Amino acid sequence: MNRTQNNPLGVKPGRASAREPGLDMKPGILTRTAYRKLALAACGLALLAGCGSGGATSGSSPSAAAPATSSSSAASPSSSALCADTTALRASLDQLRRVNVQPGAVSQITANLNDVKAALTKLVNDAHGQFQTQTSALSAALDTLKTAVSSLGASPGVSTVSDVVSALGQVNTAAQNLLAAVNTDCPSASSSPSA
Repeated sequence: MNRTQNNPLGVKPGRASAREPGLDMKPGILTRTAYRKLALAACGLALLAGCGSGGATSGSSPSAAAPATSSSSAASPSSSALCADTTALRASLDQLRRVNVQPGAVSQITANLNDVKAALTKLVNDAHGQFQTQTSALSAALDTLKTAVSSLGASPGVSTVSDVVSALGQVNTAAQNLLAAVNTDCPSASSSPSA
């Protein structure tokens, strides 16, 4: 009974009451949520890297390359340019993937984002309408990332970091879909140097 009189709200010792000014939210909840999102995004990035580097085995690459070359011999020059563009895009995506998302990394993320956009533009031009669904999806994901990075620069915080991580996840999903589609024409493009 004495315990209830001294503690009418039933607050456990060692925990701040939500009625105290400035303590309306537990500071760890939002942070834990952001860390969970960061961890999920990191897992997604690792999965993308793993799928990309192990996607084409040495046994399946030559056999997949032979039909693509023989069935579209007229597109060979364009195909080699397409494969080079795909390799450049993958390298740009790898650089974007390696950035540590934090408020101080806005300029690095922006530079890497611009490199990916340039590589994608070159691939789109050389693809002549091929893979339009996948390239459009990647372009839209990059635009979402650009908006999230701008918000991070203007208003750094856990929420905007989380938005950038989420947008990076969308970019990785769209990139994985594009690279899988291009893999039919450029089997070696899906295998990247692992870092």
